[in-house]
Amino acid sequence: MSDPDDPFDLRKDAPLLDGWLAFRATDIAPFTTPGHKQRTNLVGPLVRDDIPLYGGVDTIRQRAGMLAEADEKLARLWGADWGRISVGGSTHGNQTLALALCRPGDEVVVTRTLHRSLLLGMVLVGVTPVWVRPEVDPTTGLPTHVPVERVARALAEHPAARAVFLVEPTYVGTLSDVAGHAEVAHAHGIPLVVDQAWGAYFGFHPELPRHALQSGADAMVTSAHKTLPAHTQAALVLARTERIDRDRLDRAFEATATTSPSGSIAASADAARALLAREGERLLGQLLKLADHARERLRKVPGLVLLDDVVDRSVILDRAKFAINVSGTGASGLAVENHLIAAGLPVELADRDTIIPILSMNDDLEVVDRFVDGVIDAVERERSTPRPVLPSISWTVSPQVVVSPRDAFFAAHVTVPAEQAIGRVSAELVAPYPPGIPVLAPGERITREAVEGLRQAQADGTQVRYAADRTLRSFQVLAEG
Repeated sequence: MSDPDDPFDLRKDAPLLDGWLAFRATDIAPFTTPGHKQRTNLVGPLVRDDIPLYGGVDTIRQRAGMLAEADEKLARLWGADWGRISVGGSTHGNQTLALALCRPGDEVVVTRTLHRSLLLGMVLVGVTPVWVRPEVDPTTGLPTHVPVERVARALAEHPAARAVFLVEPTYVGTLSDVAGHAEVAHAHGIPLVVDQAWGAYFGFHPELPRHALQSGADAMVTSAHKTLPAHTQAALVLARTERIDRDRLDRAFEATATTSPSGSIAASADAARALLAREGERLLGQLLKLADHARERLRKVPGLVLLDDVVDRSVILDRAKFAINVSGTGASGLAVENHLIAAGLPVELADRDTIIPILSMNDDLEVVDRFVDGVIDAVERERSTPRPVLPSISWTVSPQVVVSPRDAFFAAHVTVPAEQAIGRVSAELVAPYPPGIPVLAPGERITREAVEGLRQAQADGTQVRYAADRTLRSFQVLAEG
């Protein structure tokens, strides 16, 4: 039976979507969780479509095998040996891969543009990071790529490292040479893992970058919810098993997964996968045209700079994404953001100098023009004297690892005034959010550069998160060290 609400009739190729729609169409009185029973009389329509995976989309015992079928289709589409749909976001995927690849006491080479979820995965496992920093574009102050030779040097200096972890693309849409990094990692006999949370559509249009597995990576995690039409928390974890143990992947995935997965989230990931397989190239072609249209209009605004217009031509770019630098207009990116929010046009990131919107396959010309009109109006309202770019501490921090993140996480700690914290070892993770990239991590020496950078970000209006004292007047440090 076709579904009138599904314009592409995806349920024919999406078993979890089919199961979700079948449950909705059935007059059923479940005596299973969740407690709301999809009835709206107590808390309203909020719970109507919250259908569990077990005892909803499929039976409690998964008799129909829908999840296994969906996972197989996922792995096949990405050319992987192993693939799983996650309802815990890329956070779950990153922690899965950390547990699957590493052992307590191991070293791993990892980019400093990592998300906090991967750092906390290292805490769970007990590994020590060997940090590699990205290059930073001088015009916009944004990260561009991690040079292959930087990872090669880190591996030469740490030959016992168990894996290389990269974030590709970065939060701002730039990429490293993933194929080159794969060659270097494989020459050392270790896997390359890529957090591709922001690139779920990579590999599905010839004008977009290849996805990480196509470029030689051994494993990747991507967020279906970030750029595809899937529920929040929908993520995909994929691997090739030549250098990674499949059984351990399964154990790691289950160890960090909820035992009560949302069928609605899982079905949306399955539907997004089916949509990419069937209509991806056409829909992504439309998305690229919209992004180019927005760029052409924004380029006409005096003082505005787009990252892709100034970045070194050797850097690989996600053409569906763009970062807007406003420093040349004198406007504050945070003030521009406030105007956009008031106009009903919230963006993914704004800081003093930068605005980053997310365009998706669900956008159209009308809404994109409305966004561009909003940016132009806000910039003109806030236009002032042009100023030099101040790169965010998120991209420029120079971490000094003293003890492993796990040892620091579990060590006794004390709270001291900020001035007394400088030179001590951090017991906490502190990051401007967004993007959520750690400036201080457990086990790292607290430097004056880091403290001043965090305070500058806060003074500019960026939220600083995860610190016990969000005023940054004090920090938690190891009691000894």
